[in-house]
Amino acid sequence: MGRRLFYWELAGFLLTGALGTLLHFVYEWSGGSTLAAAFSAVNESTWEHMKLLFFPLFLFSVVQVCAMGRNYPNFLAVRALSTLTGLALIPVLFYTYSGVLGHHIAWVNIAVFYLADLGAFLLDGALLRRGRLSSAWHQLLGLLALWGLAFCFVWCTFHPGPLALWRDPTTALAGVTEFRNVTG
Repeated sequence: MGRRLFYWELAGFLLTGALGTLLHFVYEWSGGSTLAAAFSAVNESTWEHMKLLFFPLFLFSVVQVCAMGRNYPNFLAVRALSTLTGLALIPVLFYTYSGVLGHHIAWVNIAVFYLADLGAFLLDGALLRRGRLSSAWHQLLGLLALWGLAFCFVWCTFHPGPLALWRDPTTALAGVTEFRNVTG
């Protein structure tokens, strides 16, 4: 079981990294599609980069729970916890390094994304092996957290909050509505 889990987690890390990278460009490639905006980055804000990690991880979770969820009765709670950890790593690492340097660097931003992806799957594998958080209410909370995050990412694309988290550091625009109002 351990080797199979390792390969699933490795596949998840690689797939999330690859799809997240592609999603960085999908909105632009789609010509500004509203559907693409819901799932891909519409600007360079930290929130939109968190979305690049979340949706591929969420999609992989659906596949993984169907394929091996019965073997891991703690899957949903663990995946929610590891997803939240990966998502938290993005702003923590980004704002820490850019605050220290006083500016941000493109290749470091990319590294932050992949480190968050790696952190999520390393924690995921470790927690799945331990078997904790397997009660029914833990699973329900995990499921609600994952679907709640999906809703928040879509909602905040069209209704961003007032914090810098939602603002593109180069244009100061937030969400798809401000972007569309400026670009036409």
